[in-house]
Amino acid sequence: MSPINHPAQLGNTVAARWRSRLTGDPRNEKSHWRTKTAYYRAVRDLVASGTQPLSWRNIVAAVRPRGSRSTFYEVAGAHARHPLVGDLIEDGKMDSIQIALCYRRSGAVEQLVDETKVWSYWPYREGMLSWFAGRPQSAAAMAEMLVRVLRDWAHSNRRLAAAVDFAPPACAVEDLLVIMPGRLSALRLAGDLTHVLRDASGPPTTPTARSWPPIGLAG
Repeated sequence: MSPINHPAQLGNTVAARWRSRLTGDPRNEKSHWRTKTAYYRAVRDLVASGTQPLSWRNIVAAVRPRGSRSTFYEVAGAHARHPLVGDLIEDGKMDSIQIALCYRRSGAVEQLVDETKVWSYWPYREGMLSWFAGRPQSAAAMAEMLVRVLRDWAHSNRRLAAAVDFAPPACAVEDLLVIMPGRLSALRLAGDLTHVLRDASGPPTTPTARSWPPIGLAG
């Protein structure tokens, strides 16, 4: 497989466009993105503290400076504004729709956890893309680096990585589909990355149950 010479393709994924559209100017973020990030921080902090069960009420109570039931349902649930899953469906491509199906949740809290994982993982992703810039890499090498970065994130955010059955950040699944097009389905890649998170977010003394790369991506 020919090398990918720059991270431009990864900079134009559905998740990347979704985030760019919602953030606006980094020096003056859009109000809805500020609302979303307030809820993402609340979820991250509650999960990290071991709060159980996670509910819309304790999320709203943890939002700073102030949360409310109405703003909670603006950022999560069936009638949320600008959910990532909605952009994946609207994209209309088979891979995007398959990712959306992997992350269709019956509950608003789980949907919010999924987006919180994307938000929390994003600085790691940006660091990875900066490293790729100007360094031609084979698809296999890029996939290996992505998993290494994902493991670093999971190791630093063990409880968040473990939430919702160790579902990986949706953007990581999409990135692997871009890096290795046509090789595997979104469902298979989500499953492979779930194993990665299980290994990375377990106690340091726990033997690794599955090594990278998964069989589907080897070679």
